[in-house]
Amino acid sequence: MSDDQTATQGGDEARWFTYDIVAEDPGTHARAGVLHTPHGDVPTPIFMPVGTKGTVKGLLPPTLRELGTKILLANTYHLSMRPGEALVEEMGGLHEFMQWHGPILTDSGGFQVFSHGEFTKLTDDGVTFRAVDYDGTYVSWTPEDNMRIAQSLGADICMQLDQCPGYPASRSFVERAVELSSMWAERCYRAHDRRDQALFGIVQGGMHMDLRLRSLRHLEECGDFPGYGIGGYSVGEDHQTMFETLAPLASEYMPREKPRYLMGVGNPTTLVHGVECGIDMFDCVLPTRTARMGSAFSSEGRLNLKNARFTHDHDPLDPGCTCPVCTGGYTRAYIHHLVRQREMAGSILLSMHNVYYLLDLMRRAREAIVRGEYASFVGEWDSLPAARDW
Repeated sequence: MSDDQTATQGGDEARWFTYDIVAEDPGTHARAGVLHTPHGDVPTPIFMPVGTKGTVKGLLPPTLRELGTKILLANTYHLSMRPGEALVEEMGGLHEFMQWHGPILTDSGGFQVFSHGEFTKLTDDGVTFRAVDYDGTYVSWTPEDNMRIAQSLGADICMQLDQCPGYPASRSFVERAVELSSMWAERCYRAHDRRDQALFGIVQGGMHMDLRLRSLRHLEECGDFPGYGIGGYSVGEDHQTMFETLAPLASEYMPREKPRYLMGVGNPTTLVHGVECGIDMFDCVLPTRTARMGSAFSSEGRLNLKNARFTHDHDPLDPGCTCPVCTGGYTRAYIHHLVRQREMAGSILLSMHNVYYLLDLMRRAREAIVRGEYASFVGEWDSLPAARDW
C-alpha cells in the first residue's frame, strides 16, 4: 500500500461515526445531517428497513439499493440463535454473509429477549432467558457476552444491551430498567473495542421525563458514545403520550452533535413528527409486515388490498408514488388478485412499495429541512388522509 493510500485510509477512519449537521430548520427542531460509517455515508433523517434474520423479508440487496436504502438493520438475538455469530464471522461478517455492502446496524436483541416474559430472569449481572421461539434452551447473556456477539457479527453500528419496559408499567419497574440499562451501558462501553464499529447507548425511562434525563446523564458520564438510541417507545402507549416526553427529550436535552435514533417506530406520521422534534434515524418492521398482511401505505391512508373494491381498480397503489411498483404498471387490481391468491409476488410488490414509501418520505423531509421549510412540510402532511394512519 502506498503512502498516499495509507494517508487516505487514515483520514477516512478518522471520520468514521462522526455526524455532520448540514441544515437545521428555522421553524422546527428538525435537522439534516450525514453520519459517516466504514461502509458509506448515511444521510439523515433516514428510515432503516429491518432485516431481522439477515434479510429484509422478500427483498434482495439489489432491490433494496434500487429502492434507495442507505442503511439497514439486523437482529443480534435472532442471528445469535440461528445460524450463530461464529458462523457469520467465519463467512466474513454480516456484510459479506448478506451480500449487503452498505452500512448495517444491529440492535442488542434486548427487546426480543424481554418479550419472552415469564421465561426471562434479570440480575445486575445480566439476563437469562428461555429461547421459546427456537429450541427452548436456556441462554444467559451478560453485557460482555452481548458485545462479543455484536463484534463477531461485524455491523457498522451496534447497540448496548438494555432492558426495554413495556407500557403500562409501574414507575418502580421502569426505574429498575433504567438502573440496569445504565449499569449495562458502562460494561458494554468497556467491553467494546472494535474500531470499525460504533457502539450507541440507549436512553430508557418510559414516559417519565425525569427518568429519561437520568438515563441520558448516565450515558454521557460513562463514555463517549458516538450516537444514542431512544428506546422504550411504541411499546403500547398512544402517540400523544409518546410525544409528551419524546419531543422535549429530543429537542432540548439530547446532544446536538450526535445522531438520535428512535427505535422501533415506522408509522409515516410518527416519522414526520419525530423529525420535527429532532430525531434523525428510525427503524421498524412495519412496512414489510403490513405488506405480508396485504396492506399498502398511500397518500389516501393505508390500503387493504384484500378488499373487493380493488377488483377492477386500474390505478397504481399510489398515483403520486415513483417506486418501481407504482411506475411499473402494476395495478391495484393485479396486486389485489395476488394477495387474495396468497401469491408470494403480492407480498414482494407491497414490500417494495412500502419500504420505498418511507424512504422517499424521509428524502422529501430532508429536502424540506435544507430549504428551511419543514414546518410547511409538516402542515401539508397533516392535511393529507395519510396523516390519520397512526
